[in-house]
Amino acid sequence: MDTFSCPNCGQLVFFANTACLRCATTLGFDADRLTLVAVDDPTRRCANHVIAACNWLLDDRPTHTDGHGAPLCRSCALTRTRPADGDADALELFAIAEQAKRRLVFQLLSLGIFLQPRDASTGVGVAFDLLASTTQSVITGHAAGVITLDLAESDAVHREKVRTKLSEPYRTVLGHFRHEIGHYLFTVLVDDAMLGEAQARFGDETADYQAALDRHYRDGAPAGWADEHVSEYATMHPAEDFAETVAHYLHIRGVLQSAAAFRLRVDGPEPVAGDTDVLAADPVGVALDDTDDIEPLIATWLPLSYALNAVNRSMGEADLYPFVLPPPVIDKLGFVHRIVRRATARLGAVPAP
Repeated sequence: MDTFSCPNCGQLVFFANTACLRCATTLGFDADRLTLVAVDDPTRRCANHVIAACNWLLDDRPTHTDGHGAPLCRSCALTRTRPADGDADALELFAIAEQAKRRLVFQLLSLGIFLQPRDASTGVGVAFDLLASTTQSVITGHAAGVITLDLAESDAVHREKVRTKLSEPYRTVLGHFRHEIGHYLFTVLVDDAMLGEAQARFGDETADYQAALDRHYRDGAPAGWADEHVSEYATMHPAEDFAETVAHYLHIRGVLQSAAAFRLRVDGPEPVAGDTDVLAADPVGVALDDTDDIEPLIATWLPLSYALNAVNRSMGEADLYPFVLPPPVIDKLGFVHRIVRRATARLGAVPAP
């Protein structure tokens, strides 16, 4: 995430802000410019500015509306289904989910990937169904461009219970969105020319999914899984391995963007006797790097993640990034890095300024 400043007084403001706390200037997020701007016309606000605490502004020519015909911003327009207006509990969880989705959409835009709202007649584009499992059966997942999220994941207590039950080191709403968008990105970024490379790394994505799912929940991850996969769930099926890798790529890029914005640099600690490695990282440098090579990004990420994990432990919290990146996983991340870098032209993306 980038840092932002008030366009009136220059005060530091944050992604979700709707006003500057110093000068009271009304703010909104402009998805075309990828920044917070002063809002002098309240009709520019997204129709979900109250119900989903959305601070995004409408595009110049908004074409997507909610169920009542009110115009939606670029992020909210991607949501196809949400809780009913009268379901106060579900709407509270919905607002949390939409906040995470806006972070996802911002990150993809900053990487040059524009998500087109799904066209029901052609099946092109992406749609989010954000559903409450209190009123219906909901399974979080992706199917042909439709991403479904059980809004129970927006509840921290529920999410922690599930994380503990599944022995997961990490579980967040943003993490869910990054994983599921990974499934969608496979369908639009991995063309015939790249398919062989993808299958060589992740396996055959057409393999029987239900059989793989049954096997995973019956037998668990295979021995030695951490040598080639970023998580136990990534071992379940090649499609899940790809989605998990995309999610981790977005985790890494997101934290590095924030670190670069805050000029957060790691200069040490000093190497111990006999150790030639200096754990130093400059995210600003890697943020400006323009190469298909994943190594500069990883070389910056690892020292930064060590430092951030140490800081979290000092607060009595779990590691910020509780994962290990062996060489085969770094190779997979490198593949994702290359296809993302090629995304702008292929998706008609709006590149970041």
